[in-house]
Amino acid sequence: MDNRLFFPATEKNRESIRKVLSRFLTRGSILEIGSGSGQHGVIFQKCFPEIIWQTSDPELIHRNSISSWIDHEELNLKMPQPLDIDVEKIPWEIPSELLLSIQGIISINMIHIAPWKCTKSLFKEAGKMLKIGKFLMLYGPFKIDNHHISQSNELFDSSLKMKNNLWGVRDLGEVNEEAYKNGFIKEELIPMPARNFSVIYRKVSL
Repeated sequence: MDNRLFFPATEKNRESIRKVLSRFLTRGSILEIGSGSGQHGVIFQKCFPEIIWQTSDPELIHRNSISSWIDHEELNLKMPQPLDIDVEKIPWEIPSELLLSIQGIISINMIHIAPWKCTKSLFKEAGKMLKIGKFLMLYGPFKIDNHHISQSNELFDSSLKMKNNLWGVRDLGEVNEEAYKNGFIKEELIPMPARNFSVIYRKVSL
């Protein structure tokens, strides 16, 4: 059965994200938190065959879509099935082989469509899983110094809060504080198309 979902935003941003990833992916495994449809996962697995791309999502409909994408792209021999990870239900249940080989954690367009406690849990668990020198990458819209960088981002933020008052575009400074609390520093802030950013955090302490 073909359970593939198609998210237009994924089609639009995948190439710009791929270019960022190509700068620092080497070998080992990547854990993606909040993989959604799975479109990113299969594209990045094909683009970076030396990496094992481990997807995850708390929603069954998304995990079914990811599995269908893996089947459709004939990646079953390379790419593991998605994990059922709800970011705020800690500790995460992670296979031992992933813990041994993980090089980084990536979360794309997740923290603004989730309560703030999910961001806190993301950094807390990433801080436990990742060894010094490994990375956590976030992608999405951010406020800078508690100000929106464009009117469209401000309107987007308002639309998110209308759907759920616990959602919203996060302030980069507050996100950085959570990173620092869990042993990370902000290594790089990369402007992306459509008024988004990629933020690279590096684990520097236990």
